[in-house]
Amino acid sequence: MRLFAPAKVNLTLHVTGKRVDGYHLLDSLVVFVDAGDWLRLDPADTLSLRVEGPRALGVPDDKSNLIWQAAESFGLPRGAVMTLEKHLPHAGGIGGGSADAAAALRGLSRLWDVPLPSPETRLALGADVPVCVHAKPCRMSGIGETLSEVPALPPFWLVLANAGVEVPTGPVFQTLQTAENAPMTPLDWTDATGFVSWLQRNRNDLEPPARDVAPVIGDVLEHLQLLPGCLLSRMSGSGGTCFGVFADQASAENAARLLAARQPDWWITPARIRGPADSV
Repeated sequence: MRLFAPAKVNLTLHVTGKRVDGYHLLDSLVVFVDAGDWLRLDPADTLSLRVEGPRALGVPDDKSNLIWQAAESFGLPRGAVMTLEKHLPHAGGIGGGSADAAAALRGLSRLWDVPLPSPETRLALGADVPVCVHAKPCRMSGIGETLSEVPALPPFWLVLANAGVEVPTGPVFQTLQTAENAPMTPLDWTDATGFVSWLQRNRNDLEPPARDVAPVIGDVLEHLQLLPGCLLSRMSGSGGTCFGVFADQASAENAARLLAARQPDWWITPARIRGPADSV
């Protein structure tokens, strides 16, 4: 079986507190897009993992990979040949590893005909794994374990851009000046104009510290904002992938071509926001 692992994009990311155990509390509007990795699963007596594709370099193929850890989280003596086709940039703030692990959980559950591991087990794999298993637009809060429905999103497109600099999450959180920030404003849009206006009233609290850690993020945001048709530019997650919001496919594809011509070494792709009816 072949499974799609769509990239996760934090359209907003508010850091609203910090628990005594060190985990940060988040409030985020999360969507998924038609850009991502692919995972193939074939029956086998033991577990194995191969990594291929344009972004395979540097991706581990052993037990340190979240895909392998996801397979072991079932706690069963089962096997599979797992082949990851890697397209998303590493440490990019768009849930690449978590999306891959989520695809492994969904696929192995079907391949082995067993239930998914418990929500607590999924969360233990990583804060983004529960939302990536869900893989639909939602509000993510707590440390990643609480997922809530959101009003219907208007159709729109993104241009994703990454300058190729890996941005580790730890230093970004360590550079964050305060963890006590306001949550998102009420989710009250009714059309595309209202939605963009709502996005502009909210933010990504990790963007300023990520720009301190990797100043090139500021360049990416500026390039996106200057593209024709860009309604808003922002960073996703803890960086360094950024996105521009566009009203339609033609605008996004044209903007992506322009940016790729100006920055041929960057990872750039136009991507449609996936809706609740899109399957994974």
